[in-house]
Amino acid sequence: MKTTRRHFLQNSALAATGAGLVSLPTLEAVASQRKKTSANDKLQIGLIGANGMGWSDLRSHLLMSDVECVALADVDQNVLDKRAADVQTMQQNKPQLFKDYRKLLENKDIDAVIIGTPDHWHCMAMIDAVSAGKHVYVEKPLANSIEECNLMLAAAKKYNKIVQVGQWQRSGSHYEKAIEYIRSGKLGNIRLVKVWAYQGWMNPVPVRPDSAPPAGVDYSMWLGPAPKRPFNPNRFHFNFRWFWDYAGGLMTDWGVHEIDIALYAMNAKAPKSVMASGGKLAYPDDASETPDTLQAVYEYDGFNMLWEHATGIDGGNYGRTEGIAFIGNNATLVLNRDGWSLVPETETKNGIKVYKVENIPNQPRNGDYLNEHTKNFVQAIRANDPSLLKCGIETGSIAAINAHMGNIAYKTGRKVYWDPATKGFKDDAQANALLNAHYHNGWKLPVV
Repeated sequence: MKTTRRHFLQNSALAATGAGLVSLPTLEAVASQRKKTSANDKLQIGLIGANGMGWSDLRSHLLMSDVECVALADVDQNVLDKRAADVQTMQQNKPQLFKDYRKLLENKDIDAVIIGTPDHWHCMAMIDAVSAGKHVYVEKPLANSIEECNLMLAAAKKYNKIVQVGQWQRSGSHYEKAIEYIRSGKLGNIRLVKVWAYQGWMNPVPVRPDSAPPAGVDYSMWLGPAPKRPFNPNRFHFNFRWFWDYAGGLMTDWGVHEIDIALYAMNAKAPKSVMASGGKLAYPDDASETPDTLQAVYEYDGFNMLWEHATGIDGGNYGRTEGIAFIGNNATLVLNRDGWSLVPETETKNGIKVYKVENIPNQPRNGDYLNEHTKNFVQAIRANDPSLLKCGIETGSIAAINAHMGNIAYKTGRKVYWDPATKGFKDDAQANALLNAHYHNGWKLPVV
């Protein structure tokens, strides 16, 4: 099975659709929406990692006429050249280009940066950015380890910068209304929350030989703190998320979005215990490392949360490929990116079967939530008020840390117990070792 550039682009488009980004405006449409704004009034931003979601985030920011992109950083010169031309189409002025993001951060005119790198770079790039005086919009998951999440939290506090995490469901109006209903108590006692992502578009990652890096790619910089390995196209660009060196698979890729909403609605932060089971059950012989099938059970005070993911299957719970179900004594509320609906329980009164709660019609999605999320980031910067953020760094850390706990339970193969006082696992040296980041190739874990 040969992966061509066309197949890569098709997969990227499918991933964007799965992420709810179905209607990105054309470059010309962005340009037409931008009004002339005084250069002194523009928020000047840089982009670190100009492919995938980093690029989607930048396009969304540039829908705001008071935002201007002044610099791009990427290890792939081909990406840099293409994105520079695209940015110029949208805003007229061409950005500066850098292969090393640290050079971008030296520009004192930059107010904020977007970090769209692979996960294993999030921590270092974010801490370097806030220490350089920049506000940060960082893609999810917040980091590639629990240790890095805690360091990033400390850095945001130390340097007092605005940090938004790209869990844009938090800016969705229908999510807000669903959460309001959940917290109203009308569902009755909620004993179980199901959270899932079934990704039918995901095909096996074909085994491919190592090769020389593509021309124009600084592969050593791409690896950064990850273990040194020969270049392999399977580990580069989009598919990096299926390899433990750089990411945590579907659990951290999709899980942070859904787990975030589930825990926020339930006013929960850390579990008492986690156990997980799964593996490469769909595609046992493909090139990926992370499990294509996984179930994780989280125990919180008063309820359990069940995470499920599966590749190559679209038949998720309640007929939805992704979503969250809040299962109460009176009804179940099913919420996903298309909207939310109720599945009421029934009872018999005077010989007649009736619903326990009013059966509300389906409540659809309303608007483009990525655009609302980037607007929210800019508004918080303008007001210099992190409390305005829909998904600040603490929020992002809760989702990422819980997702990483699920992966740790999977790797240990047993139930693990969390100690909030020590921010570690109880009497479990193996699990606690998996909390930590391990940097290589001369890179050092940031000190805050």
